[in-house]
Amino acid sequence: MSSLPSKLSARFADVAGVDPELRPATKPQFGHFQSNVALRLAKSEGQNPRAVAQRLVDEIDVSDLAEPLEIAGPGFINIRLKPEVLAAEAEQVRTDPANGIVAAEQPQTVVIDYPSANVAKQMHVGHLRTSVIGDAFNRVLTALGHTVVPQDHMGDWGRQFGMLVEQVLDEQVDAGSLSLPEAEALYKRAQAHFNDDPDFADRARRRVVLLQSGDPETIKLWQAMVESSRQGLLKTYQRLGIKVGLDDFDGESRYNDDLPKVVEELEAAGIAVVDQGALCVFVDGFAAPMIVRNREGGFGYAATDLAAIRLRVNEIRADRILYVVDVRQSDHFAQVFDTAKRAGWLPDSVEARHVPFGTVLGADNKPLKTRDGGTATLESLLDAAETEASPEIALAAIKYADLSNSLIKDYVFDLERMVRTSGDTGPYLQYAHARCNQVLRKAQAEGYAIGPITVLDEPAEQQLALKLTQFGEVVAEVGQSLAPHKLTSYLYDLAESFSGFYEKCPVLKSEGEVRTTRLGLVQATKEVLAQGLDLLGIVAPERM
Repeated sequence: MSSLPSKLSARFADVAGVDPELRPATKPQFGHFQSNVALRLAKSEGQNPRAVAQRLVDEIDVSDLAEPLEIAGPGFINIRLKPEVLAAEAEQVRTDPANGIVAAEQPQTVVIDYPSANVAKQMHVGHLRTSVIGDAFNRVLTALGHTVVPQDHMGDWGRQFGMLVEQVLDEQVDAGSLSLPEAEALYKRAQAHFNDDPDFADRARRRVVLLQSGDPETIKLWQAMVESSRQGLLKTYQRLGIKVGLDDFDGESRYNDDLPKVVEELEAAGIAVVDQGALCVFVDGFAAPMIVRNREGGFGYAATDLAAIRLRVNEIRADRILYVVDVRQSDHFAQVFDTAKRAGWLPDSVEARHVPFGTVLGADNKPLKTRDGGTATLESLLDAAETEASPEIALAAIKYADLSNSLIKDYVFDLERMVRTSGDTGPYLQYAHARCNQVLRKAQAEGYAIGPITVLDEPAEQQLALKLTQFGEVVAEVGQSLAPHKLTSYLYDLAESFSGFYEKCPVLKSEGEVRTTRLGLVQATKEVLAQGLDLLGIVAPERM
């Protein structure tokens, strides 16, 4: 549903012809909103600002929403919402199972590519952001009524499997029983073996040929490693609380049979050309070409990503494809999307979008590493967080810190700050939700009625009610802009408004309609916080 600010803005814009740029009033005596639109119009028209303000006030009809508009100072317009209008809107949020979220008028099928881990490797800190961000998109878009298809474009194919299979055979290990740490250790031993032993390296190269030609023994060992890795990765996903299941794994190997077709069509259309032995696509604006097939005949990431686009458009019927991948891959996706459009595989009706994100930094403002300088695993990061707080609070701290920044920005992983229950943190929002529950439990124990919301005489009540009515619009905006920090900012403001209301407006000690209204506000706040946190992948605890 449209929020009250949006309704007011539309009325102003109809008369003024420009965005009124409503701003929250700085003090309660100025109403709920202020606009400087008269001052801006007066400057462009060469008129007296107060005279322009008076003209607007005379023509703008908001009588069903607000008290008579007031002119202040040099020409500001003050807007005071009617308390009964605020109460009705807040009550609508309280009684709506969706808390004001309105399903999209034209639901889409949205494919989200995340978190894309690799076989025989543990997830590292770089996978944290793609997992948390992709999961938030999944939750928000699903809440808006879209059909979301999450896909873990798993790295399960390539030359490295030649040396992995040979190492498994040399050591006589059960490939299917390896945990992720054990598989990664095996990978490191295989890499060292490959580098130090020419005979092993030759066998590994021959094993790649056997794998690609479908040799039964090689395929069986490869499948065992893939499956054990999938199970290990799934445990990490579950611990992280992200919505990716076994059915959502979309490995690179799925597209093997399509790669020759991709190359053939690109060559036939004159889009790809041979350059220095490699099949390349030259994209305007890029100095280096995109290599689709290397000089040895191997297919790279570009070929697989092009094949994936074809499948997602033609078979899944995606209207929107989102790639939650770090900013360093921006050029790659720009070239892939350009090529797919030129080949006719990505029609204008389908949005393909790379959602880039920055790096997780340590206290030294450098990419987060372990003490010995290695890349930190995601599991070690979660272990460290859980030494500071319980798992659900630790996850809230990590996810909120990640999502509350503009995605493209790097951010510092500061556990001490992130787990605080005060300030702009995930645990602070959890605490606000738990406080709401505490009040409601006491009210229920006393047999007090909770709601409806009818009487809003105090400024703190009105501010909280107004903030509640904006939830649905904020979620819709996040679904369109893919900017989750707008939701975290809203939830923090809501928690702050609740805190001010709780301090200034006694709830359980009030009486009659005032008490039922205030309890209704507490209930609505609890429900909006719970759903908002869930959209971020954060648990809303009953107690803290």
